[in-house]
Amino acid sequence: MAISNDILVVALADEANEGNVTGLSLEMLGRARELADTLGGSVTAVLFGASFGAEAATLVAHGADKVTLIAGDLLVPYRADAWLPDLVAIATEMSPALILIGQGTVGGDLAPRLAFRLESSVATGCEDVSLDGDKVLLTRACYGGKAREVVSFAPATSVATVKPKSLSAMPRDDARTGDIVTVPATVAADSIRTTVTNRESEQLVGQQLESAEVIVAGGGGLGGPEGFEAAAALADALGGAVGASRVACDMGWCPSHMQVGLSGKTVAPQLYIAVGISGAGQHMAGCANAGAIVAINADPDAPIFNYAHFGVVGEFEELIPALTEEIAKLKG
Repeated sequence: MAISNDILVVALADEANEGNVTGLSLEMLGRARELADTLGGSVTAVLFGASFGAEAATLVAHGADKVTLIAGDLLVPYRADAWLPDLVAIATEMSPALILIGQGTVGGDLAPRLAFRLESSVATGCEDVSLDGDKVLLTRACYGGKAREVVSFAPATSVATVKPKSLSAMPRDDARTGDIVTVPATVAADSIRTTVTNRESEQLVGQQLESAEVIVAGGGGLGGPEGFEAAAALADALGGAVGASRVACDMGWCPSHMQVGLSGKTVAPQLYIAVGISGAGQHMAGCANAGAIVAINADPDAPIFNYAHFGVVGEFEELIPALTEEIAKLKG
């Protein structure tokens, strides 16, 4: 079957945010809109769920020409066996040039399975999606975040997962119109091979890292959980969130949802303050899109000073409380 110029985006609802569409879904839609306009194609967004509210209107307002809502009680929580039959059917009918799926727990599991069913290829953890003529180019980190590679596939439907904060959503335009279709899921209960027996959620304190404009992140140089109390005080003074390196999370000083880096979250705040973080490539891959990076480290030779826009050499026990105090004074 000939490949079309259309693009398919698999959108997700944010369970932690009252079922609203995730920011990453809108970021993918923004780039899909740009690419489809260049190719002369259209953008379809598909969303799976048990019930829906205003998600479809949001997807249209952010760039979708068509939204297909797949409804069914078996679709939540996510299980690949429940989503794949309808997603494969839609992709086969559309034969799109590109399928975009958010990089995360769902995307990391779903994308390879979908590519296998479509007898296509998949590129995971992409940071950019562009065109060279009608060829799709996918940029992603390699060598532990130390370099970037650009990959493309032979003419076929390309499947790619996109990291959060790598692309930009287009401004919401409620004047946009699009087709919204709701169809029942076709999956049968006896064809689902996995069962979710229990779900546990970590309670989020403060802002989500992905949406924070200011992040104060701590690493092994903070020495333990007590060091993160100082980081939290600074983040509070700046109205920001607290992040952590993998070392800090592996040591049990912080919960895993605070981890920034190649194996954690990708963030793009206006200001990223890295305290006691050495600057390994795996960590910097998660914060490289920050507007400004400020490094505070006792080691003047720490690699992070090669990435930082501003750097301060010194002990955090002296610098962070003093900085927090001065910010409080400036805020009155």
